[in-house]
Amino acid sequence: MKRKSRILTVLLVVGLAIFSTSCSNKLKPLDQNNFNVTPSPIETVGNKIPVTINGTFPEKWFHKNAIVTITPVLKYGNNQEVMGTPYSFQGEKISGNRVTVPQSRGANVTMNSTFDYVPEMLSSELYLRFDGRVKNKRSNLPDLKVADGVVATSALADAKTTAPSVAPDGFQRIIEDVQEASIMFIIEQANLRDSELNKGDVTEWKRRVEEAFNDPKQNLNVEVSAYASPDGGFSYNERLAAQRERNTSRYLEGEMSKRNIDTEVYAHYTAQDWEGFRQLVSASNLQDKELILRVLEMYPDTETREREIKNISYVFEDLAETILPQLRRSRLIANIEIIGKSDEEIMTAWNNNPKELTVEELLYASTLTNDETVKERIYQYATANFSSDYRGWNNIGTMFFKQGDYAKAAQSFDRAAQVNSSAPEVNMNKALLAILENDLVKANELLGRSAGADGLDSAMGLLSLLQGNYNQAVNAYGNSVSNNAGLAHLLIRDYNKAKQTLDAVENPDATTAYLLAIIASRTNNFNDVMANLRTAIGRDRGIATRALNDLEFAKYRTNQDFMSILR
Repeated sequence: MKRKSRILTVLLVVGLAIFSTSCSNKLKPLDQNNFNVTPSPIETVGNKIPVTINGTFPEKWFHKNAIVTITPVLKYGNNQEVMGTPYSFQGEKISGNRVTVPQSRGANVTMNSTFDYVPEMLSSELYLRFDGRVKNKRSNLPDLKVADGVVATSALADAKTTAPSVAPDGFQRIIEDVQEASIMFIIEQANLRDSELNKGDVTEWKRRVEEAFNDPKQNLNVEVSAYASPDGGFSYNERLAAQRERNTSRYLEGEMSKRNIDTEVYAHYTAQDWEGFRQLVSASNLQDKELILRVLEMYPDTETREREIKNISYVFEDLAETILPQLRRSRLIANIEIIGKSDEEIMTAWNNNPKELTVEELLYASTLTNDETVKERIYQYATANFSSDYRGWNNIGTMFFKQGDYAKAAQSFDRAAQVNSSAPEVNMNKALLAILENDLVKANELLGRSAGADGLDSAMGLLSLLQGNYNQAVNAYGNSVSNNAGLAHLLIRDYNKAKQTLDAVENPDATTAYLLAIIASRTNNFNDVMANLRTAIGRDRGIATRALNDLEFAKYRTNQDFMSILR
């Protein structure tokens, strides 16, 4: 009997040892209190959801032969989930590159992860998924919930409401034109020579003046500006330049009388043409021209200038042969204003005979109508008849973009880029399409080539919003008014400016009212929450579902009035 008792005792001890060993090879589930998530609640930054999870492995919890991998998992929708970055840890007896956790004192750990936001994640939960093994034996560790929901206000940034860039027309109602000719004189003389009066440029000048005078669409005035070269005394040169002006003016008056041109001649003269001298020397290949230019700067007195330049005798010989003869002249200047078609004439031509219109007039015509159908027809005509001008392709692409036909918009912008790949408007518009495809790297590159495009600030503001750079977005938007601009101010918690911006939106939509409701919620104005939500839901019934799941309004979910407008 004693022998049997001893055997039973030995078996019991062995069994307890085996049982104890078996139990020690298992990891116990951790508690939610072991983990802290920031931000809380989790929140979108742009169109991403970054989370930081600080955790604690308690003393004695981590087995020396254990390997534990923790993966953040965001669960949402109908049994959908997306996994974040896994982190692996190991016990003291395990070799490898994982983070080692001492069994005796445990450890504090930090895990960072980022999820791409989709609208269904508005109602979601963040879990930690454990893969724990001790000596290759898996421990049964259930998923641990560590956070509720996502505040997705930043995800309300919308590329679709950002206006694409329309390439401008170059139409000018009045075009300034100048026709010039010069009558040259022999040194110290003021008489007009036939060889000068019959030159080609003088003959062409008179023809152009006559044409402008006889055209009711052109306005004309004439100037005579006579000069003497700065190589004589001032008094002498003044008399000489004045005589050259008088002789030239009398000649022009006679020529215009023959052609029945009735316009005044505005005449003046310059005794010593130092400015013309400076310009000719600067543009010349003269030896030591820098020395001459320094003399001009050093001596404002004209007589001293002349004396010092003549003292440089080897230089003055070149000046006397090449520069000074060009300054003994009378300039004939015809200032002509070419008056273009009126708005009415342009639209009449568009409706009756668009072939009369230049490409600039066509593109200008598109600004004279608010009828989107007419605009589109104008751009279509421009692409068909001026296919080598990128603006027609770009601008019809903006029409497709606003209509929501992004495939056609992309085709049009690509065609515009084939014509002019450096056009800022085209690059900005292609950037908006890249943003719609969530390719922010490409969008950033394209916007870098969009300097000068109309609306670039709004596109840059949108990109900054989506990248989570809210202060940059505010700076980009400046004082512009849009949902996105209001959202930027909201996200930096400047609620007064955000409300002011949204209240000024010209054509408010459901998102405008919804953003105002969020501002009211954050500033504890329940009446404005209700009023703005009613407006938003009236414009888009789908807003009610979002509001029901939006943590921005979580504190009102027990309020019957609030819940009644969402159902």
